[in-house]
Amino acid sequence: MKKILYGLYSIIIIGIIICIINSGIFSSENAEEIAAGEKIYNKQCLICHGENGKGEGKNAGTAINNQQYLNTVSDKDIYNSVKHGREGTGMPSYGLRLSEDELNNVVTYIRNWQTEEIQFDVPKTVAGDVVNGEKLYNVYCMNCHGEGGSGKLKMGTALSNPQYLKYTTDKQIWISTAYGRDDTRMAATLKGLNGVRQLKKEEITDIVTYIRSLEAK
Repeated sequence: MKKILYGLYSIIIIGIIICIINSGIFSSENAEEIAAGEKIYNKQCLICHGENGKGEGKNAGTAINNQQYLNTVSDKDIYNSVKHGREGTGMPSYGLRLSEDELNNVVTYIRNWQTEEIQFDVPKTVAGDVVNGEKLYNVYCMNCHGEGGSGKLKMGTALSNPQYLKYTTDKQIWISTAYGRDDTRMAATLKGLNGVRQLKKEEITDIVTYIRSLEAK
């Protein structure tokens, strides 16, 4: 009987070890950077972006842990957002608060949330009708993102923000508009997807063209 029990215990222990190994807990090449980045994130970012990066923090913060966002931005984009912040919003610049290593560790920690690869169908060039884009923006986007892209607290990003427009490409804005962000107020708008709004590619391009025009205002 004891031999049988010992055998069962051995099988259970071996199974646990295999599960831990397969989980990748100890295999990540960036394990140290991720751990260091998590500490910085918890100290500097959690209060706004939330423990899980879903924007569920005590203060208003953008949801940065969703696959659409993580598949749209590069590590350099995340780095720029953290380092330069967003002038006139709740997102401060951390360029003088954190060292280069600390900034990069935070980026590595955020990137570690990405669990899938998404292929987006994006126009090769994003150039549309700015007048029609403004009309469409006022109907479909202004309620959350504010008049002229000024943004609304806990509702929508300030799209006219200088840092946002400087470090965000037209294609990135197009993807965010068309495909939305899971588990946020930003639903998909592209025709054929699950969003309430069913906009054509050309209409989304017009909206993005209008948003880009805010850069000069």
